Amino acid sequence: MAETLIGIFLEAVDSGRKPVIFLRKRAGRWEEIGGQRALADVASLGLGLRELGIRRGDRVALLSESRYEWAVSDLAILALGAVTVPLYPTLTAAQCRALLMNCEAQAAIVSSPAQLDKLRAAAEGLDRLRTVLFMDPAQAVPPRERSLESVMERGAALAAAMPQDFRASAASVRPEDLATIIYTSGTTGEPKGAMLTHRNIASNVQASLQVLRYEPTDLFLSWLPLCHIFERMAGLYATLARCVTIAYAENFEAVPANALELRPTVMTGVPRFYEKFYARVMEAARAHPPPMKRLFDWALACGVGVARARFARRRPAPWLALQHRLADRLILSRIRARVGGRLRFCVSGSAPLAPHVMEFMFAIGIPVVEGYGLTETSPVICVNPLGRERPGSVGPPIPGVEVMIGSDGEILTRGPHVMKGYYRNEAATAEALRDGWFHTGDVGFLDPDGYLHITDRLKDLLILAGGKKVAPQPIEARLKRSPWIAEAVLLGDRRPYVVGLLVPNFANLEAEARAKGWRHAELRELLERTEVRGHFEAEVQRLNAELAQFQQIKRFALLDRELSLERGELTPSLKVKRRVVAENLAAEIERLYAGHSVPGEREGVAGPRPLM
Repeated sequence: MAETLIGIFLEAVDSGRKPVIFLRKRAGRWEEIGGQRALADVASLGLGLRELGIRRGDRVALLSESRYEWAVSDLAILALGAVTVPLYPTLTAAQCRALLMNCEAQAAIVSSPAQLDKLRAAAEGLDRLRTVLFMDPAQAVPPRERSLESVMERGAALAAAMPQDFRASAASVRPEDLATIIYTSGTTGEPKGAMLTHRNIASNVQASLQVLRYEPTDLFLSWLPLCHIFERMAGLYATLARCVTIAYAENFEAVPANALELRPTVMTGVPRFYEKFYARVMEAARAHPPPMKRLFDWALACGVGVARARFARRRPAPWLALQHRLADRLILSRIRARVGGRLRFCVSGSAPLAPHVMEFMFAIGIPVVEGYGLTETSPVICVNPLGRERPGSVGPPIPGVEVMIGSDGEILTRGPHVMKGYYRNEAATAEALRDGWFHTGDVGFLDPDGYLHITDRLKDLLILAGGKKVAPQPIEARLKRSPWIAEAVLLGDRRPYVVGLLVPNFANLEAEARAKGWRHAELRELLERTEVRGHFEAEVQRLNAELAQFQQIKRFALLDRELSLERGELTPSLKVKRRVVAENLAAEIERLYAGHSVPGEREGVAGPRPLM
């Protein structure tokens, strides 16, 4: 297999093993894109970018939703020896600006007019950013803005005049060249740009494919954000390496409909996706008349029994196997049909998958393999192998990857998958890379069979069920600037959204109550007043307006007491122990997540810790 990412793409095209490499939906119909067409698009854009002055080592920001043009843009950038810097389309203009400044981007490629407007605001005064390309029709503002189509047309003319030029450029890219800078938030909230080389990611592709059984006959439905290394490695480069057809979903909401249309055989997903699928199936079952509900329960119990036998590495009892065949024909196959009916397996990453949801997926006949990794590790460290899954673990290390447990229980790893370091951040690099090992910040253990189990996290980073990462401390600090808020604790790890526990500034609140004549017999009665709630809602909404959607506080509770040393909620230096607070106030937190969704909330998809 090629040692560069552009080499992986060229090998897929040259092999001729798959007449259709990409699928995208346009004007209501699925368009098939073959290898030669994809190669022409990548070459045209690459040569067009080169004529605009993009050279080896230049950073090119990519601000777009996942789509065919994202893949073409990425591959064209890589073919020049330039560096792709993906930016989440959910980021605010201010957040984009900070990243553009840090990476010193020379060019940017954006998708929609809305993203172009955001980029214009973010790039104001950034003279180093010489070129901006937009994918969708938009009103250009010369001199640095151009349509992607016009640049590709110019590149096509150059390719016709110099047919071997693009291949020569791609061949000059070396495995040790920097391929991408991917920004990941730390516990301080300051983004850090992980520098990954072609060798980092290509080695991870090769090792992962020894565990993930992709086949040229597969159809992969891609819907997770390509700006996240999980989907980019597993859903773009790895699929290309096995000549798998990649179909781009129209958007997150359209995934179920697209799955019914295309009938994919492989998908990646985050836990929230599988949780929603599980919840919808169970809700539909409860709505059936009692006889049908009993039939469903029986069929699912048969599936669970077979799944547990699989996990125990034994054959199901003959009577169970016989019942399971009947249950599959009557019920379980109908559930699989909701996602096309052809899925061979799915991969779960970006956050831990609840054991009962994993068991359910196996029970209905859709194996889900869970793994573990980080942006800094390209990303895969461990994966549960198909047929040897161990629920509760994230599997053994993939070939060529080493894992060691440090003296404090921290998970350490080394190998060709580990990043070069953080861009322009020597201090963070020195902290993460010590004595040849990358320090993950997670705590766990290896069982006697070499399967890794994650038990805790050294860092306070919140990783939502959809895989998005939220650094709580900067947000908490800003909340505490309010005259009404004495303490704030954000929670949301492995949950669908962020919630807040707010300790009011009781002195200020009582003074306001006296001034306004808000009578109350006890503090709880005061906190339940509409006027009081309004003060805190205003503070939260003011802060939310400055945050990306996935960072925003969806619900909050007002506590009628301060956090205390006596309850173990504070350290001797009065720092909050987030885990203890979560345990002590579990009932209050569960009320904030009652219903498991927020009206008007758009689910995030996209950023562990099991997988990536």
